Amino acid sequence: MRALRQTSLNGPQDMRLITDAPVPAPGPGEVLIRVTAAGVNFADVMQTHGTYHGGPQAPYLAGFEAAGEIVALGEAVAGPKLGAHVIGAGYGAFAEYMVLTAAGVVPVPAGWTGEQALGLILNWATALAALRPLGRIAAGETVLIHAAAGGVGQAAVKMAKHYGATVIATASSGKHETVRALGADHVIDSGGADVTAEVLRLTGGKGADLVLESVGGAAFGASLAAAKRVTGRVVVYGVAGGEAAITNWELNFKHQVHVIGLHIGVLAQAAPQIFGELMDELFALMAAGVFTPGRPTAYDLADGPRALADLQARATVGKLALRP
Repeated sequence: MRALRQTSLNGPQDMRLITDAPVPAPGPGEVLIRVTAAGVNFADVMQTHGTYHGGPQAPYLAGFEAAGEIVALGEAVAGPKLGAHVIGAGYGAFAEYMVLTAAGVVPVPAGWTGEQALGLILNWATALAALRPLGRIAAGETVLIHAAAGGVGQAAVKMAKHYGATVIATASSGKHETVRALGADHVIDSGGADVTAEVLRLTGGKGADLVLESVGGAAFGASLAAAKRVTGRVVVYGVAGGEAAITNWELNFKHQVHVIGLHIGVLAQAAPQIFGELMDELFALMAAGVFTPGRPTAYDLADGPRALADLQARATVGKLALRP
């Protein structure tokens, strides 16, 4: 089968299209899908540099999010059926076929294509987890959403508005109109503005009740400083801009806020009941029209390295997809 193989830890430029990758076989509790669309995420970029914790070591078949049709079942699979259209996460998504854990797949919504459903179990679920069970967002509160033009960010803006929050979003200057169209009340230029000062100005000096932090680096400190003292929550679900540290001294004397870590894969494994309730709520939001079929920017599989390079350069808006 055709697939994209990452050959080094030097970045997307060392990703190669191969045509002789073996089609994987599903093991017990697994399904094999014929991939119709694969999702591109910043974690894919991090993996090409070896900076994603627990990621595969080169050489490896790239990608971990895909939608497609189940074409084979492993032993002891009682749920998904042959021919079902599902979406899930695993390893080797940038290929014509991929193995997924049967318990981890969810159906592609009726009437949607696989491409339109990309992001459902990663981007959209992450945004909802950050806002609701972990972030405890309530109507009337203010939420600061970093990287609001990205896949998770766009989903978070829509949901935060649905739940009655005032949204302050950050994005680079060329993406402000996109974020405003999603419903953001205020947009701060992530490339030049003093984010903390702007948030404090917009909130009358109080700070944001909830901060969705995915940027890392210097933005992490700005997020802590922009959160409301004592009751403010900062949910950390990404490190795109690099690592950042916080000390117990700072939490005691400087940033008296709640810092909450989120990785959607760990949440699904360690708290399956919460994840199940999360997915039920997500499908209810789709049924209510809060979420409509996605419109990702699609690249051919052979152009996967360019898609990752564009994402790494912050030159993209919203979800990206690869077509095998």
